[in-house]
Amino acid sequence: MRLYAVAVYGFLYLPISIIALFSFSAGRNASSMQGFSTEWYARALNNPFVMEALWTSLKVAFFSAILATLAGTMAALALTGMKGRLRAIFDVLVQIAVMIPGIVIGIATLIALVTLFDLVNPWIESLTGWRLSLGLGSLIGLHGMFTMSLVVLLVRGRLESFDRAQIEASNDLGASPLGTFMQVTFPQIAPAILAGFLLAFTFSFDDFIMAFFVAGSETTLPIYIFSSIRRGVTPEINAIGTMVMVASLTLLIVAQILLRPGHSRGKG
Repeated sequence: MRLYAVAVYGFLYLPISIIALFSFSAGRNASSMQGFSTEWYARALNNPFVMEALWTSLKVAFFSAILATLAGTMAALALTGMKGRLRAIFDVLVQIAVMIPGIVIGIATLIALVTLFDLVNPWIESLTGWRLSLGLGSLIGLHGMFTMSLVVLLVRGRLESFDRAQIEASNDLGASPLGTFMQVTFPQIAPAILAGFLLAFTFSFDDFIMAFFVAGSETTLPIYIFSSIRRGVTPEINAIGTMVMVASLTLLIVAQILLRPGHSRGKG
């Protein structure tokens, strides 16, 4: 079993390790190590197109994560109070949203948005002089919708793990529903909410497939990388990929730490 585990993890992470290694190459060949240099990291960070794409990705990931966190937390609170067949239906819908391939979501969203824009743009243009189009708004909406399911699963799992008797005791002592939520429920689910935000941010920041369909004239960092490798892979692309990988892994590790049982206990 240990040998099997080593083989699986090696298959998954060895190619990533090679990319990280070649990002420090002093030569221009992205598939060989010719000396050691951090030149390509400096070039990537000083490339205005990379910085612009990075800023776009950060904006989209931040706002879509906020949207997903707010909507996902409220949905998790509502689902926790549901019982019976209605609860089962919503459970299935949330899980399906996670399982559907990104390319299907991207195409479906593109068709829906284009159809909607065709219907409402004549009215909006006649009243305001401007038109709705694909761009930051469509990216934020799509990523927020997709990652909301992740937040629902995380927060609902935390809601179902703590003692409901604390809520009943707070109600019996005369606390308002809002007071009970802020003083009893929220402190215990806050780590799951933050973990959901970090996961939503990571998924949005790394997404290429869905963003490709609804980005319009905007260029996110994954879209920039895809466009660049069509002209050939350079150590600069390896450097960008390594920095993105390190940032994503860091956020995922923080999310996992927040989801550990020790972070879910209330202080009251």
